[in-house]
Amino acid sequence: MNRRVAPVLLIFALGWFALAQEKPKYKPNDNARPRPPVVEPGTASTPAAPGRPPADAVVLFDGTDFAKWRSSGKKKDDDSPKWKIEQGYFEIVPRTGGIETRERTIGDAQIHVEWATPAEVKGNGQGRGNSGIYLGGFGEIQVLDSFENDTYPDGQAGGLYGKFPPLVNASRKPGEWQVFDIVANLPRLDANGKVVRPARLTVFHNGVLIHHAVEFPGKIGPFGLNLQDHGNPVRYRNIWYRKLKDYDEPADPKSAK
Repeated sequence: MNRRVAPVLLIFALGWFALAQEKPKYKPNDNARPRPPVVEPGTASTPAAPGRPPADAVVLFDGTDFAKWRSSGKKKDDDSPKWKIEQGYFEIVPRTGGIETRERTIGDAQIHVEWATPAEVKGNGQGRGNSGIYLGGFGEIQVLDSFENDTYPDGQAGGLYGKFPPLVNASRKPGEWQVFDIVANLPRLDANGKVVRPARLTVFHNGVLIHHAVEFPGKIGPFGLNLQDHGNPVRYRNIWYRKLKDYDEPADPKSAK
């Protein structure tokens, strides 16, 4: 046999064998396939009021209290946040420190955060409406007044800070409510603990895609949300997340009606 042909045939045979081993569990249009769970959708937010989260969301802040949050950093006997709550949102009290969710076990998830920088414009660049959302090993998603405010690209609103700038600048005017919708996927590991699919992050800013399936190396694990105090009175409201499942994964019996 031609020496050049033999490797090609071997590769073809191995590929065919792999496909044969990956026989799908369900045929196309298989009526035996599990039905997706029914979820009542939420409602859209308006400038005046936040929308209602989807029925299966875990609400982290509903505008009333800090029950699911604590001061970040060094823990003390009193770890309650020092930020203030008014009219359905909480606002950073500068130089009191950041806050974090008490829950630190968020995995594959759709995460929703609404925020607003001060209506009164002060400063420029990184000194204007600066805060940030930290998602464990995924790093920081920048919060900043980037409306007609230039700064280094990977530090503007929606940037994966120090790594990737947003694909576009979808910022609203200072003082207006803005939305991040984030889809986080933890890495997939094989039986030996080797990463076979890296962690991924997708982000929408005000409904506009600004990051798509950005890959992160390493074994990123479950995380919580940390919100940064960068010395500016940025506001947050309507924070929630939804646990994401793989296709055909059984629904959680506890969530069944």
